Amino acid sequence: MATVDKMPMLAEGYETLTGELKRLKAERPLIVDAIEEARAHGDLSENAEYHAAKERQGQIEASIADIEDKLSRAQIIDPAELSGDKIVFGATVTLLDEDEKPIRYQIVGQTEADASKGRISYNSPIGRALIGRKVDEEVEVSVPAGDRYYLVSAIEFI
Repeated sequence: MATVDKMPMLAEGYETLTGELKRLKAERPLIVDAIEEARAHGDLSENAEYHAAKERQGQIEASIADIEDKLSRAQIIDPAELSGDKIVFGATVTLLDEDEKPIRYQIVGQTEADASKGRISYNSPIGRALIGRKVDEEVEVSVPAGDRYYLVSAIEFI
């Protein structure tokens, strides 16, 4: 059973999900056509095209249901409207690692996370460790590679 908890996300993430939903819904009629065409080839028990089309149809329907659920629970947060001295969802944080090397992350929703772009989920180990912290606080994060230590250098709401 699906939970009714709100799902925080940035407006950009909401737009991305909406675009993906439109794309999947546009693909629906194409899959129906492919199923009809494969069905016309005769015996369905040994018809690989039919089975592949039905499988794709199932994947699309599951994806549509998942995205619609996320969009219905979306709580859009604009970081520019936030302020304060604590790290919260949407904040952009500058950390100093053990070698004093600066690292920047923005705390985002699960669907928007992309570590290569400096966007980490509020639900990730480092995201959970950062939420509620202030500038000059030390943060210990347990990751598969071992424990990491960071110093919160700056918090921005951009």
